[in-house]
Amino acid sequence: QVQLVESGGGLVQAGESLTLACAASGRTSSNYAMAWFRQAPGKEREFVAAISWSADVTYYDDSVKGRFTISRDNSKNTAFLQMDSLKPEDTAVYYCAARFTAARPMGLNMDLFPYWGQGTQVTVSS
Repeated sequence: QVQLVESGGGLVQAGESLTLACAASGRTSSNYAMAWFRQAPGKEREFVAAISWSADVTYYDDSVKGRFTISRDNSKNTAFLQMDSLKPEDTAVYYCAARFTAARPMGLNMDLFPYWGQGTQVTVSS
């Protein structure tokens, strides 16, 4: 079991930056990939970014590629999502997720991730 807690959400203006953090606890001695998903009001939850255990492989949705950067610090069991050039359409609840996998490429469907955080709100005003 892995427990995940997100932090760092908030209200920013368009064009500004924000960094989210996801702290993992529990079975963190095993290799696990981490990902970020988001859900806007009235919309389905969607994939944002993912990173392998060793951080040598990252994945991004086209809508955030070039603006968002996912990273992790395994010594602190924490993943990060650096969000630059934020747009109003980035407004959503952002969720951290984890799964034990070494597959390459890694499946990114949300149903493949059994562990989820409670979410953190990101609001981007225009």
